[in-house]
Amino acid sequence: MKDLFGKALLDYQNGNYTEDIITSTSISDDDLLPISYLFRSFSEMPKIEQKALKLSKGQVLDVGCGTGSHSLYLQENRLNVKAIDISKGAIEVAQKRGVMNAEVLNVLEEKSKFDTILLLMNGTGIFQEISQVAKYLTHLKSLLKPNGQILLDSSDIKYMYEDEDGGFWMDAHSNYYGELDYFLSYKGKKEVPMKWLYLDFDTLKLACETVGLHCGLILEGEHFDYLARLTV
Repeated sequence: MKDLFGKALLDYQNGNYTEDIITSTSISDDDLLPISYLFRSFSEMPKIEQKALKLSKGQVLDVGCGTGSHSLYLQENRLNVKAIDISKGAIEVAQKRGVMNAEVLNVLEEKSKFDTILLLMNGTGIFQEISQVAKYLTHLKSLLKPNGQILLDSSDIKYMYEDEDGGFWMDAHSNYYGELDYFLSYKGKKEVPMKWLYLDFDTLKLACETVGLHCGLILEGEHFDYLARLTV
């Protein structure tokens, strides 16, 4: 990983912003990701993210924290937060913005226990593939304190396969439709492609049941997205 994402965040944080990130997937064309959106305040966040932050309690793990916007809000509300991300640049930005406990770390290497674990902005993306969902859920479950909770969001992207007649053009012999290849470029440089998973709620719920987690639907968004709460 070249960490172009982190470099873009650092450029913006350090006043060197000149252009935005370009993203695409295996089923969608190039799209601009405004870097400013990643620095948003609580009032600028979607309702799903606001709800997750309001439900957070106790000691919190913010997985894939990015610039630390979620962690900063929780800190301001006097919660003890640990922010982690695999992007070194993102963690540097989060620290510069005032996140007190931020670390470059893959969640699978986390060993502490928490009352709330947050996976926001399509939190299921880090699972990468449907075959790895149980592994990640089992590990996340092991990080929960008694009466702890996992709050995560995702989207059912089945709509992206719909044709003009209302039918779906998915290949029945292909992988789960939410498994995508994700591409990112910044200032003319291309990041190494990565796997990214969008998970519909019913599939998530079934996966949770197989590892001993209860999955409840908390909120549905305006565009096939949802917030779920996982508990033991």
